Amino acid sequence: MPKLKTHKGMSKVFKKNAKGNIKKYSPGMRHNTGHKNAAANRNGRKATALSKTDYKRIKELI
Repeated sequence: MPKLKTHKGMSKVFKKNAKGNIKKYSPGMRHNTGHKNAAANRNGRKATALSKTDYKRIKELI
């Protein structure tokens, strides 16, 4: 069976750490942040943990 290619859009939002857990970052925070309010910029810097149901779907695409 052939290998799956990495989904490039997913790899920019999700990161896998050494334990194998996946962190979800906020998309849309790389540029054009000058016109967003300060609270949106602060919240966009934070990463959140991924739920176990989403983990099963996303681990193959990263």
